[in-house]
Formats: sequence, structure tokens, C-alpha cells
Amino acid sequence: MVLNIRHQQEERERRELSPYACLSSESRGRQREESNRCDLRTVFQRDRDRVIHSKTFRRLKHKTQVFLAPTGDHYRTRLTHVLEVSQIARTIAVCLRLNEYLAEAIALAHDLGHTPFGHAGEFSLDKLHPGGFKHNIQSLRVVDVLENNRRGLNLTWEVRNGIAKHSKGYGEILPEDTSELPATLEGQVVRVADIMAYVNHDLDDALRAGMIRHADLPVDLREVVGDSSSERIDAMVRDLVTETARADDGQLRLSGRMQETITRLRAFLYDNVYRNYQVHNEFVKARKIIRELYEYFLDHEFPDNAASCRDQKRRIDEENPDRGNSPRRVCDFIAGMTDRYALDLHTHIFMPTPWNVL
Repeated sequence: MVLNIRHQQEERERRELSPYACLSSESRGRQREESNRCDLRTVFQRDRDRVIHSKTFRRLKHKTQVFLAPTGDHYRTRLTHVLEVSQIARTIAVCLRLNEYLAEAIALAHDLGHTPFGHAGEFSLDKLHPGGFKHNIQSLRVVDVLENNRRGLNLTWEVRNGIAKHSKGYGEILPEDTSELPATLEGQVVRVADIMAYVNHDLDDALRAGMIRHADLPVDLREVVGDSSSERIDAMVRDLVTETARADDGQLRLSGRMQETITRLRAFLYDNVYRNYQVHNEFVKARKIIRELYEYFLDHEFPDNAASCRDQKRRIDEENPDRGNSPRRVCDFIAGMTDRYALDLHTHIFMPTPWNVL
């Protein structure tokens, strides 16, 4: 007799997780009912695995975090970002006795819809595409429609809700208006882990690039969170766990001092890194590339004559079997590009090719 490991895990969740945790056995379910329930993994474990094995997830390794198409081996990409968010979210979830598999699945999937060139690409598509463009909504479209040969990944409601509600832009870290937040506490954990991850690794990358120095960081902020990336992450996570556990009311909490520190760190990055003339100048170029590709493909078929384009052509044809370049199809095509593919394609289309005389 084969033991049903999933049932054992679900029973363990009922016994050991917090009353505020989202239990796998009580998921609201998937968009489409599935008959082949796994006897080893919970529904949230299956969601995590579907995301990790997706083509879109693999392409994140060549998408910008802050520095466009970085050649240095140690700069973050969108893939390393989601891995760092996942690590922070799982740590918080375990400490608060929440469902770590749900937090992990949301964290790994939350940026699947990000464009090439990071927020420069998102800004461009938002201006160009009818109805605008938001990467969190595109992430949901990826898992609902575009992945798996246009069948989607059919993820659970809780993971999809966490994906859609993870983005905060320049808004409050923990807003009083709970309608802005994911429905599960695990989704809210990912939302906070996202900002904890990027304010630390973007700062780390900016220091590595020589754009800022340690001495540029305000002393009072360093007194709260320390000088190294590991010290800062530990201080932030420890504060969140301590304050949330102390309140024990089903809401995430940060001390007033830590919330102010994270907010000021983010503002420091905007002023000194994201709006730095070096980064800004490259983002202007990236926005030009996105705009020209978008406008071009509204009137032209997707490429099939360049070797570097064939894999991407095959992918977009699989994901969009309907022909005709609608704005929606062009938007999906461009949003799915990696930095280097967008650069190569733009060069192929708009730059003259040296003539070879045989």
C-alpha cells in the first residue's frame, strides 16, 4: 500500500501552522479542476514546481534588475532577485508558522511578466500599449494564458492573488488600506520580502558598480540596519517577525523605526541609483528600443529569417497561435523578450548589415 504523503503533509499543516496560515487543503482551487491530484505534493508545492520548470522562469536569468544587460558575473538579474525574495519570504513564513510553500510559489512567480530592461521596458509598454501595462498583471497573464503552449500553468487562486497584488511601486510598505494587499498573509509576506530584497541587493550592486560609497549612506540608517547586506536583511526580517509575533493579530507589523528606515533607504536608491545619470541614460536608450520594436511589429510579422531569432519566434508562435499582429500579441512578444534578445533583434531590424560579396 502506497502512503499518501500529501495527506500527511496536510495533516501536519493543520496541527503545526498558525491559525493565520493558509492551509493547502483549504485552497480555493484552480481555474480548471484537475483530476490527477498528486499523492506526494500539496497544491502549493505543485504550483512552485510548475513555475520553476516554466520557460518564462528560465528567461528571467537574462532580464534586467537594475543594470541593463550586465556583463559582470555578480550583478543581480531578475532571476536572482526572485530567488532572494523567495529566501526572505520563506524565512519569515517559517518564523511565523505560515505556509512556506505558498510564500515560495508566489515569490518565484511574482515577476514572470517583467519586460526586458526592467522598469524602463515596463514604462515604455505602459505608454505604448492600449490600456497600459503593469508587470504584475502581465505575470498573471503568463501563468493563466501564455505559458505551457497557451494552456497556462493553472495555478491555485492563492498564488494568483499573491502575484496580482505583490506590486507596491513607490507606495506604502504596509498600507492601512487592506484592499491593496494580497488576501493571504503569505502573499503579504512576499510583498514585504520583495522590497527587503531589492533595497538590499540594489544597494549592494550600486556599491559594486562604484555609483555610491558606503560613506554616502546616512549614518542613522546604518545604525539601525548595519553596514553589510546580510546585516541589513537580518535586521529587517528580525524586526518584522518580532513585531508581528508580538501583536499576534493576523497582520504583518514593522516597528515605526524600521518602516521609516526602509522607506528612507528606498528613497536613497531612487535619488542616487535609479535616477543616476548613468542608469537614466541607458534607460532612455532602452525605452527607445522597446518603442521602435513595438511600432515595427504592429505592421510586420515576427522574425523568422535570423538564426538568433528562431527560438523566440517559435516560442511566440506556440504561445500565440492566432495570426495577425494585434497590440496584445505584440505586447506579449516584447514583454517576453530577454535583454539580449531585444538588443539583437533591434540591431537586426534597424541596423545596416555589412554586405558580403561572394
